[in-house]
Amino acid sequence: MSETRSGRVISVNVNEGGVPKLPVAEQWVGSLGLADDRHLEPVPSHGGVDQAVCIYSMEAIDRLVTEGHNAFPGAFGENLTLEGIELDSIGPGDRLTIGDEGLVIEITWHAQPCKKQADWFTDGRFARISGKTHPAEARWYARVISEGTVRPGDAVR
Repeated sequence: MSETRSGRVISVNVNEGGVPKLPVAEQWVGSLGLADDRHLEPVPSHGGVDQAVCIYSMEAIDRLVTEGHNAFPGAFGENLTLEGIELDSIGPGDRLTIGDEGLVIEITWHAQPCKKQADWFTDGRFARISGKTHPAEARWYARVISEGTVRPGDAVR
C-alpha cells in the first residue's frame, strides 16, 4: 500500500513464553525478533524471520474493551502495541519505520488467534481477533528489514 500512515508505539511487550506479554522500557529488535522475547510453541507456528515481530493496535484494544473483553497491551501476545495506524489499513509488503534508530519491519501476514488467548474474551471466543472475519482487530506478523531499538513513544511511519 502506498499511502503514508503515521502513529506511535504505545507499549513494547515481551515474555519468556505465553501470554500476556509484559511491557518493558526498550528492546533490541533483531532478525528473529525482540531480544528478551520467547515462544512456548516452536517455529514454524511461532517465531522465525517472517514472524519476528507481532503488532497490534490500541484502536483495536479499545473496541474490544467496549465490547466487554479484557483487552490490554500485550494480552494477545503482541510485541508492539501501536496507536494511530488502523490494522485494516496495512497489509503484506507494507513497511513500518519505527523510531529514529533505523528499525524497519515489513508486514508478512495475519497472526492467527490461539486458544491461549481465550481467557481474555468474555465468551472465550478468541476468533474475535481473526484476520479472516475481523481484519480491523487482527494482529499482524512482520519480518525485520533493518534492526534497531524500540521504545514506547517512538514514532511509526
